[in-house]
Amino acid sequence: MLTILFDGIAYGMLLFILALGLAVTMGLMNFINLAHGAFAMAGGYITVLLMQRADVPFLVCLPVAFIVPALLGAVAERTLYRPLYDKPHLDQVLFSIGLAFMAVAAVDYFVGSTQQIIQLPDWLRGRTELAAGDWRLGMGHYRLFIIAVCAALTLALQYVLSRTRFGSRLRAAVDDQRVAAGLGINVNVVFLTTFAFGSGLAGLGGALGAEVLGLDPTFPLKFMIYFLIVVAVGGTTSITGPLLAALLLGIADVAGKYYIPKLGAFIVYTLMIVILIWRPQGLFSRGAKA
Repeated sequence: MLTILFDGIAYGMLLFILALGLAVTMGLMNFINLAHGAFAMAGGYITVLLMQRADVPFLVCLPVAFIVPALLGAVAERTLYRPLYDKPHLDQVLFSIGLAFMAVAAVDYFVGSTQQIIQLPDWLRGRTELAAGDWRLGMGHYRLFIIAVCAALTLALQYVLSRTRFGSRLRAAVDDQRVAAGLGINVNVVFLTTFAFGSGLAGLGGALGAEVLGLDPTFPLKFMIYFLIVVAVGGTTSITGPLLAALLLGIADVAGKYYIPKLGAFIVYTLMIVILIWRPQGLFSRGAKA
């Protein structure tokens, strides 16, 4: 039981880092970016290709998996996404999902459709067993590493958003762009930085998740619904909601597949429906504005 809980927490933390960029663009920037998974896929393929073809160590690949998708996100925000900020959400959905399909086709053409295998360092392999019987806790070293990295990122993000000048400028730009610009805040730079950072987090999540989730060209489409569930259930006005939603989703998914494997993702969708009926605005949203 404790092992299932541990694996579910690791899975949930990974989903949180993967979905956080989408929560930021939807909640803070009011933009629906369904191509968010393409940046996660980019981080995963960068890590795999660097390790396989250039023999780059895994820990060195992780910063690269953050930086390159962040730069790609910055370029995409400046050239493709910014003109769509004032467009209807349907236009944003159709445009971004088109980009996702283009990314899938490009990776399939240049890299191939086979699932990629990542070779973890020896110190990240293996498992530590604690206690015995029903309360036995088996901690995979790599999942423990994922929890530690994601927890550190969560604390750092919470600090940036709540305690730094950039966080206050971002909140001001979200609340009222014209007033923020009148106060001297460069809203375009704030949004560009935020979008790039969210894309970089997605890339880092894709690199960390390549071994757990699997990596192939359909990654952006396969996990799009999970990202949307995290954002919808958790709400988009803070990172606390998506974090709790991702943990609930991860634990429910792992436990459901272990105890009732024939139901598949049925438990996850049921949990989502129940929570959204109870709180349609999300777990930690401030509610609709009058």
